[in-house]
Amino acid sequence: MAQDEIILSVSEISNAVKFCLEKTFPAVSVRGEISNFKKQSSGHLYFSLKDESAQIACVMFRGDAASLEKPFKDGDSVIIKGAMNVYPAGGRYQIVVKELKLAGLGELLLRLEELKAKIHKKGWFDKSRKKALPKNPKRIGVVTSPTGAVIQDICNVLSRRYPGVHILLNPVKVQGAGAAEEIAAAIKQFNAHDLADVLIVGRGGGSMEDLFAFNEEIVAEAIFFSRIPVVCAVGHETDHCIAEYVADLRAPTPSAAAEMVVPDKSALSATVGKMQRGLSSALRKHVATLKIHLMQIAKSQVFKDPYRLIGAKAQALDDEKEVLDLKMRSLLETLKLRRAHLAKRLDSEKPTAKLLLRKQKLKHVNDRLNQLIRLKTLSFRSLIQKSKELLQASAVGQVRRLKDRVRSTHWRKNLDDAIKRLIIFKTRRLHHIQELMQAQDPKNLLGRGYSILFSEKGNSVIKSLDQLENEQNFTVMLSDGKAAARFTHRLKEK
Repeated sequence: MAQDEIILSVSEISNAVKFCLEKTFPAVSVRGEISNFKKQSSGHLYFSLKDESAQIACVMFRGDAASLEKPFKDGDSVIIKGAMNVYPAGGRYQIVVKELKLAGLGELLLRLEELKAKIHKKGWFDKSRKKALPKNPKRIGVVTSPTGAVIQDICNVLSRRYPGVHILLNPVKVQGAGAAEEIAAAIKQFNAHDLADVLIVGRGGGSMEDLFAFNEEIVAEAIFFSRIPVVCAVGHETDHCIAEYVADLRAPTPSAAAEMVVPDKSALSATVGKMQRGLSSALRKHVATLKIHLMQIAKSQVFKDPYRLIGAKAQALDDEKEVLDLKMRSLLETLKLRRAHLAKRLDSEKPTAKLLLRKQKLKHVNDRLNQLIRLKTLSFRSLIQKSKELLQASAVGQVRRLKDRVRSTHWRKNLDDAIKRLIIFKTRRLHHIQELMQAQDPKNLLGRGYSILFSEKGNSVIKSLDQLENEQNFTVMLSDGKAAARFTHRLKEK
C-alpha cells in the first residue's frame, strides 16, 4: 500500500457521498410506479419508486403525508417532488418526498371518480328516469366520427335488419380537444329540431385517454336532458364511461347499438306470419261455431212456423192500436172543447168590451159625483135658509149673534175645506178612471205594437189562423192607419 494513499472511514465516505448527492440534487421531480408501499404507525410512508429498469427508495415523513388527499397503493403511477438524501446508517440513498400525486392516467382516473360521484349524487344514473326505446323508429340519429368504421357498421346493420329506416349523421370529433363540446352540441341539435326518434352516440373503442370525451360532464348533461332516447356505445368492455351510465341504454359496440334500436325484419316477418296463422285459425273456428249456431236456429220452431210466434203479438198490437185510436179521438174532442172555451174567454176579454165596461163605470161615477154635489149644495142651501128664518124669528140680539156666527171665519173655513176636499177626491178619481180607459183604448194598444186583423171588407175581426185561406186578402189596423195584406202560409212555431 502506498504511503500517500488516502484511506477513508465508512462514515467519511458516506458523508462525502451524502454531501455531493444532496448538493447536486437539492430538488427533483421523478415519475414512477409505487411498490413495497408501507405506512408506519408513526405516520411516515416508505415505498420504492420504479420503472422498467431501476428503482429508488423513497420516504415521506408524517408532516408531509398528512396533506395527501387520497391514499396510495402499489401499482399507482405517480410523480413525486423532493430532495435526494443519503441515509448513512443503512448505506443507501433515497428521496425525501415533499409532494406526491397521480401521474397521467392516474390523474384521469381520479377526475373520473370525482365526476362520477358528483353525477351520481345528482341522480343522473337513476334507472327510474331511463326512457324506453321506440319499437318501430323511422329516423335514427347518429353522433360519431364521419370517417371511421363506426358509421359504416351502423348503416350496414340497420339496412340489413330494418330496410327503409332514415339515418341522420351529425359528424363530430370523438377524441381530443373540443370533442366533448361537439358531442354535446350534436345531441342538443337533434333535440332542438326533433330530427330523430332515437340516438346512437359512440365510437369504436380506444384507450382510456381516447375515450375520455365520453367521461366529460357536458356530454353527460346533454344525454340526461335529451328528450330523445339515447343509446351509448363506445366499444370498451372493461370500464364503462359516464355517458354509458347516464344513457337510456348501453351497447358494447356501435353495431350492437344498431341492433338494439330497430327490430329484425326477419323476426318481424316471422311474427306477422305467426299472427296471420293464428288469426286464420281463430276465424275458421269462429265461422264453424257460427254455422252450427245458424243450423240450430234454422231448425227452431220460429223458422218452421213463424206466424205461431208472432200471431198473438200481432193481435195484441191491433188491440193496442184500437185503444190508442179511442184515446186520440177523446183527446181531440177535449182539445176542441177547450179551444171553444178559450175563444169565449177571448171574446169577453176583447179591448172593445173592456172599454165599454170602463165607460159605463166612468159614467156611473160621474153621475154619482154630480148627484153628491147637488145633494151637498141643497143641504147647504137648506141650512142657509133655516138660518135666515131663525134670524128673522129671534130677537135682535139673537139675530146679531147668529149673524156673527154665520159670518164667522171658522164656519166658512170648515165649509170651504170640506167642499175643496170633496172636489179634489172626485177629481183624482175621475183622472184615474180616465187613465184606465185610455189604457184599454184599442188605439193606445195599437201604439204599443199590437195590431188588429179585419176581413178584406172590414166587417169582421179575424181571431184565428183557421179563418184564413191561402192567398186570401185581409186588412191590418196599426196605430197610424190601415194596410192591405195577403196570407201565404202558416209559420212553424219555435
